[in-house]
Amino acid sequence: MSVKTLQRWDVSGKLPAKRTLSGHRFYTEDDFLIANGLKPVEAKRKIVVYCRVSSSGQKPELKNQLLAMEAFCLGRGLSVDDWVSEIGGGLNFKRKKFLAIMLSMLKGEISIIVIAHKDRMCRFAFEFIQELAVSVGC
Repeated sequence: MSVKTLQRWDVSGKLPAKRTLSGHRFYTEDDFLIANGLKPVEAKRKIVVYCRVSSSGQKPELKNQLLAMEAFCLGRGLSVDDWVSEIGGGLNFKRKKFLAIMLSMLKGEISIIVIAHKDRMCRFAFEFIQELAVSVGC
């Protein structure tokens, strides 16, 4: 495929591009097969990367977390659908983006949540969240 064809297919929605954190387009073999009608479209569950720091003074660390997660996901061949970053304490279970991810996970919309370390998700009760995730196939 030429670059122009891929760009045109991306704009028309025939072959939507996935993007890295830095904005580069990429496609999987499954994307190509679906676009050419060689594979049925399944209800796709998302892969989400979640990064968090406790205070706005740690914004440089948040950027480092995102870059590390991008390298990790590229190395594992994971095509990330959503990149979520948040500033808030790990003891606060009312963080908006955290709650949105949890609700989406419980609805079965997420297949994988990637985090740098378990305390980035929450300070306590990580094992509980992990059990919930496993119970819904995440």
